[in-house]
Amino acid sequence: MKTMTVNFSRAALAVLLLSALGARAQAPAAQGGAPAAAPAAPDFSKVEIKTTKITNNFYTLEGQGGTIGALVGPDGVFLVDSQFAPLTQKIVAAVRQVSGTPIRFMVNTHVHPDHTGGNENLGKMGVVIFSRDELRYRLAHPAPGANGAPGTPAPAAALPVVTYEGRVTFHMNGEDAELIPIPRAHTDGDTMVFFHNADVIMTGDFFRSTGYPNIDRANGGSLNGMLAGLGVTIGLMGPNTKAIPGHGVVTDRAGIMAHRDMILAIRDRVAQLIQQGKTAQEVLAAHPTSEYDARVPMSKETQERFVNQLYAELSAPK
Repeated sequence: MKTMTVNFSRAALAVLLLSALGARAQAPAAQGGAPAAAPAAPDFSKVEIKTTKITNNFYTLEGQGGTIGALVGPDGVFLVDSQFAPLTQKIVAAVRQVSGTPIRFMVNTHVHPDHTGGNENLGKMGVVIFSRDELRYRLAHPAPGANGAPGTPAPAAALPVVTYEGRVTFHMNGEDAELIPIPRAHTDGDTMVFFHNADVIMTGDFFRSTGYPNIDRANGGSLNGMLAGLGVTIGLMGPNTKAIPGHGVVTDRAGIMAHRDMILAIRDRVAQLIQQGKTAQEVLAAHPTSEYDARVPMSKETQERFVNQLYAELSAPK
């Protein structure tokens, strides 16, 4: 697998920013926002941003949507994800409370709008956005909605300007922040971010500590990719490593292992029911998640979604 190392002096930083902004100026404009149908939007005016200090120069920001990571220091701020567009000013204000330097870089862990919705705003502020090749493509060519309606391409300023296939390492603020591609897991454009010195991993949504897993097959996700991604995460984690999920509370290596074991157990139950000739509705009625329902902070919606995703993948022609 190809790797890329990014070591930012201030001169190199200026060149990269100017190049990125120049590329945007030449890009064709597009209308609309990030893809994916969603329920009625929350009242963003009431959302407050909660900032949590994880280490001396690493923070998480929680508002509405996926958890944001912020590496701060004299070299500038490096963000993980952008949440929804209406929250950008609140997020920027929260970052300013912990750092006097500008936001310079941001990586998207996957394509969903609660992680990429603020891209356009940040891009117009001069933030250089990174992502997997697949994520950029899906922002520009979104999957149809559940009703078959075509998705709306993201505007040019929302698109990542630096994409990658293999691992990328940022050397900033005394930290080595490694972007690690996780193929075809929650989506086909997932990235895990490992802050080596802080001993913190941000997984995006291929690991969630609230609700059952979400394998977004319409955006290229897969069961085997999710299991493989969890295996990579477990292999990187030491006894003190913190895993920050896309949604939910921070956990450790044992928590990731328990999550993977749960997926395997439910997978095996669904596979057994499929072998018995059960339909999707019959599999749901058999309640293959029952052993875990009391332990998983969840809604019936996430439970049924996960079982249906497993049924669709395990019953698909080989």
